[in-house]
Amino acid sequence: DLHSFPTRRSSDLLSLYFCFVKVEIELYCPNCQSAKIVKNGKKPNGKQNYLCKNEKCGRQFIGDHNLTYKGCHSCINQKIKLMLVRGVGIRDISEIEKVSIRKVLTVLAKSDYSIVPKKKHYNNIEVDEFWTYVQKKENKQWLIYAYDRETREIIAYVWGKRDLRTANKLRKQLKELDITYDSIATDDWKSFKITFKEDKHLIGKTYTVGIEGNNCKLRHRIKRAFRRTCCFSKKLSNHFKAFSLAFFYIN
Repeated sequence: DLHSFPTRRSSDLLSLYFCFVKVEIELYCPNCQSAKIVKNGKKPNGKQNYLCKNEKCGRQFIGDHNLTYKGCHSCINQKIKLMLVRGVGIRDISEIEKVSIRKVLTVLAKSDYSIVPKKKHYNNIEVDEFWTYVQKKENKQWLIYAYDRETREIIAYVWGKRDLRTANKLRKQLKELDITYDSIATDDWKSFKITFKEDKHLIGKTYTVGIEGNNCKLRHRIKRAFRRTCCFSKKLSNHFKAFSLAFFYIN
């Protein structure tokens, strides 16, 4: 307000400077990431609508700068997935990113990731079982998986009970993937001894140091696998999705 300035002599000059800043926003299609974007009218609420000119896409959308709800931002799904594999719980993500719990669960439920072995032949594969549960601790869900210490990758995994059938399922999956190996290392669990009796089988904790260390990594990366935590899976499908997402990220 000019009237708020103190009174000055007529010889004084009062100069007011106005600075105009031009801001350019580069838009990308949230569906195909194409930069071929044109304006396409306005929405009923007055916000600018954009159209992707990619022939295979043609999606209409509102730019992130005009969105009111953060859950609709184009990059929010990737942020949620990254936080899920870095040990952050569902409700914590909701609070940090200012999105609904339903949004976080939807991103997890719609995720579809699978792992592909990096090699066809491994010198030594380590196998171990990993205990988890869904809804209550009595509803145990055992993970049995194969791990390579050299590449630090999870080669294959199966879910089931802690029994011979699940162990055989893992060996069958390795065959279906055409995975060969010189030797396989496990602990002294009886089911492992029966399943891998035809292979060069190394038994003992001395040979499974790599996979035991990876078990620790899983306990730190997947919130529902933490020890002494109030976070747990309520749905079996979401439980499997969370681990599949983590395995894909680790590999």
